[in-house]
Amino acid sequence: MSPDKFTFVRVLNACANLPALEEGRSIHMQIIQSGCDSDIYVCNSLIDMYAKCGSLEDAWRVFNTMPSHDVVTWNSLILGHVRYALRVFNRMSTRNVVAWSAIILGHVKYEAWRVFNSMPKRDVVAWNAMILGYAKCGQGQKALQLSCQMQHEGVHPVPVTFVGMLNACASVAALEEGRHIHEAIIQSGYESDVFVGSSLIDMYAKCGSIEDAWRVFNRMPRRNMVAWTAMLGAYAMHGHANEALAHFKQMCEQGVEIDDITFLSLLSACRHAGLVDEGLCYFKSMNSVYGISPKNEHYACVVDLLGRAGRLHDAEVLIKTMPREPNATVWMALLGACRIHGNLEMGECIARRVLELDPGNSAGYVLLSNIYAAAGNWDLSATVQKLRLERDVRRQQGRTWIEVNNEVHTFVVDDQEHPQINDIHAELEGLSVQMKDAGYVPDITFMLHDVEEEEKLFHLCHHSEKLAIAYGLISTPPGTPIRIFKNLRVCGDCHSATKFIAKLVGRAIIIRDANRFHHFENGLCSCKDYW
Repeated sequence: MSPDKFTFVRVLNACANLPALEEGRSIHMQIIQSGCDSDIYVCNSLIDMYAKCGSLEDAWRVFNTMPSHDVVTWNSLILGHVRYALRVFNRMSTRNVVAWSAIILGHVKYEAWRVFNSMPKRDVVAWNAMILGYAKCGQGQKALQLSCQMQHEGVHPVPVTFVGMLNACASVAALEEGRHIHEAIIQSGYESDVFVGSSLIDMYAKCGSIEDAWRVFNRMPRRNMVAWTAMLGAYAMHGHANEALAHFKQMCEQGVEIDDITFLSLLSACRHAGLVDEGLCYFKSMNSVYGISPKNEHYACVVDLLGRAGRLHDAEVLIKTMPREPNATVWMALLGACRIHGNLEMGECIARRVLELDPGNSAGYVLLSNIYAAAGNWDLSATVQKLRLERDVRRQQGRTWIEVNNEVHTFVVDDQEHPQINDIHAELEGLSVQMKDAGYVPDITFMLHDVEEEEKLFHLCHHSEKLAIAYGLISTPPGTPIRIFKNLRVCGDCHSATKFIAKLVGRAIIIRDANRFHHFENGLCSCKDYW
């Protein structure tokens, strides 16, 4: 049997982990002979193997011969240089604070804590390197713990420190912790710093308080492009399309510089509100008016905008006429639209492209499997999931979390680990009776598993979103808003159920999922069921 690209990737990973440079070079020759040397997945593994084996020259040669690069390509090459930098650092006879801080920033996910603890003296620069590094790596809780330890050791935070702390709060949606940090910023006299102010806007927006984000923006004595764009992004993620468009108009009138990130937020606002004509108009103006070339992210946004509106053919035409090679994200946007509208024929075709471009991303397999399952074709749905497992592609587990009394509580589907899980289940059971009396009908079409209806209803009732909402109801004062956060897109049944719950308990419920915010109040959602 001849090895395919997946075989080569596995063997290259083995060579990288030993490390085994000569064996890796031998495999590289086989890859060239097999014609797999143009596959981006294989090339990324080659770069990773050469970098881990200490041959950056070979890694660069592979990089320079690749027809295109994705984020994995760049990350593999960057991490290779980080490892090389660490080897150079270890050979230094004299190490000052600058050298220590530099190696921490580059090596935060790889033994950074060991490096940091080895420092004979740690100043605010070193602490900032650790806090910012952990915040950027998605380890917000660790970043916040470090900031507390820093101040306990008598090192006072500076604006850059506060930016890292606020980024950490935004990543874990720790609103109350963010408010405490805001108070510390005021006491330190840094509230007028434009970068601190922009981070405050971003933190409040991502933690679900668009009102606080606006208050910070409105009080800023001076605003740069970052602050204006942060507020535009806040409007976009909360679905306030009209405010976002008005804000963009004000930016133009005041001569604020416009960049590609500004347009990404603007197009996202149009996408979340279904403003197809407006979105297309802004997209066309990027190049013709502002001289900004759209990137793959902008195309993905417009494809999603067209796809959600049912214009699948127009979305496909847009992709095929792109001046650049569309990446998996662009095709994934169209695949998601095929799932929404049940277009099996187009979905199968698009899925093949997605899996060719990014075979290691579970989302493509899940979407295609769901398309088959929604059409009742369980055999093909199972085949896709089997392929995913054979390729060792792991599906991201859905998690929902809520902050109560400065503590973050995380839930998964059918969770049994929380210390108050019995009280949570009792709250859900009571709500289920009230919701049924109010007209709620569980939507099992969102349960894409070939199981009995009773089991589907059980799983629906114990989705992570519902568990987090129930915990919020029993743990927070009546009448106060409940804010929960999910790492994936909120499911359709949970979206419907939350409208009923919000009306029954008379409380605002705010959900941030992977795409946007949903504000539920009095039986309605701010997304108007368009998400």
